Amino acid sequence: MEREISKERLQKYFKITEEALNHLEVAVHEKSLLMVVAQDFLTMARSYFNDARYYYEKGDYVTAFAALNYAHGFIDAGVRLGVFRGEDDRLFAFG
Repeated sequence: MEREISKERLQKYFKITEEALNHLEVAVHEKSLLMVVAQDFLTMARSYFNDARYYYEKGDYVTAFAALNYAHGFIDAGVRLGVFRGEDDRLFAFG
């Protein structure tokens, strides 16, 4: 059992989350009431991703890993809710 977050593992999750953010599509119409949810989830995912970079650069891998998990959590929640479209099961969680 691993008890540390290696640089390699962290870089793997950075790559997956960044790729998910780059391939994410908003799936609701711009006039839909759910557009606010989509925008909020996307803002939160990007913010946590940027936080992860900040902590990674400071050498705080644990906090960086936690921030990446929050970022991807918002992405996956948006896909499952239907406000984001994601077709790649390597990048997105499906219901």
